[in-house]
Amino acid sequence: MRSFDYVRPTTVREAVSAASEPGATYLAAGTNLLDLMKGGVTKPDRLVDITHLSGLDRIENLSDGSVRIGALVRNADLAHDRNFARRFPAVAEALLSGASAQLRNAATVGGNLMQRTRCAYFYDPASTCNKRDPGSGCGARGGDNRLHAILGWSESCIATHPSDFCVALAALDAIVEIESKSDRREIPLETLHRLPADTPDRETVLEPGEMIVAVRLPAEAVRFAAHARYLKLRDRTSYAFAIVSAAAALRIDAGVIVDARLALGGVAMKPWRAREAEQILIGARADASVFRRAAEAALADARPSGDNAYKIELARRVVARALSLAAAGTPERMPALPASPFAAISGVLTHA
Repeated sequence: MRSFDYVRPTTVREAVSAASEPGATYLAAGTNLLDLMKGGVTKPDRLVDITHLSGLDRIENLSDGSVRIGALVRNADLAHDRNFARRFPAVAEALLSGASAQLRNAATVGGNLMQRTRCAYFYDPASTCNKRDPGSGCGARGGDNRLHAILGWSESCIATHPSDFCVALAALDAIVEIESKSDRREIPLETLHRLPADTPDRETVLEPGEMIVAVRLPAEAVRFAAHARYLKLRDRTSYAFAIVSAAAALRIDAGVIVDARLALGGVAMKPWRAREAEQILIGARADASVFRRAAEAALADARPSGDNAYKIELARRVVARALSLAAAGTPERMPALPASPFAAISGVLTHA
């Protein structure tokens, strides 16, 4: 690890100013950043430590019914907040599906949004990677790519975004609050991350120095609390990133779906909102046949990026299963993780 400057600002404004310098990056828990630094993947000239900034570690219930989550709120604290988990069960379930308990105790909300892909070629400085070294090529294209993207990928990059939390946030129309040197702006979380196209090194729409200060869930998202689930399929039950995941949220009245939200993870370089599938669900009876049709629509544009054609059918089954679980109703306490490492997998693989 090479030498770098360390700055510890006392205000958000000071932090943004310090991070606007070339080669600077923010440090919160560092659960992803420090690994990248130790491996020589990321080589910042300056670390801007924001861990002690006041006001960014709060979960606030706002007067309009929305919830504002500070960027320094710990993943575990948010997931285990009983009021939050009751109102946004799929988000809590997604948080508790990610990483290990130790990492969730340290990792922050803002850091989760900004984490980098876990593509092995990105993590290996000896491999070609357009995300790490623009113009060098994509080693994954002809390598081990069974876990790579099936939606939105390009010849320049076939990596996937690793977050579970972001998938549930995207499904529920979360808003990201961003501080810059000149002002504060808000954007839908769905637009925060970029697809690779020809510039896979540009992973978000953030400009240099801009800092995520909070995430806000709108009041409307609470209406899905009774029928909202997050389903994650992975190689092992504990501490593994998603092969495919889905956040499904439904509003059901007398057996008819009156509103629907659906997002996929593990399939693209950003959380993938399946809006066409949502339109198929709205107005239909909540049954297996409409869930299958929605799953087909969600994966209509999917195509393999290598040895991962299996992920397309797997994703269809995960979507249909997530919708079925959501329709059955949200368990009172999240997450409803399987006791056996094979329980959730068998349910997905056998679901027609």
